[in-house]
Amino acid sequence: MEAYDHSVLDQSAAEIVDTAKRTGAIVHGPVPLPTRIERYTVLRSPHIDKKSREQFEIRTHKRLIDIIQPTGKTVDALNKLSLPAGVDIKIKATATA
Repeated sequence: MEAYDHSVLDQSAAEIVDTAKRTGAIVHGPVPLPTRIERYTVLRSPHIDKKSREQFEIRTHKRLIDIIQPTGKTVDALNKLSLPAGVDIKIKATATA
């Protein structure tokens, strides 16, 4: 999961964990991953005065939720779950032996 706002991300992660636990799946997480910080430096003036600059940054917060042994109920409940805008979810499925 990724988002620019950490409070929305934490709220969404709690909602996903709660939904998965209600349907009988084992959940590990949410685990906070390192925050990616992108910094941009731009000139304040359009023409001269290169010493005057302004810096902007975008922070991308990430969380990892590991759902072990998901049931059919779990998958259906997570598909029906509505999350706020601004939260990007990537799902990676692996088969366990």
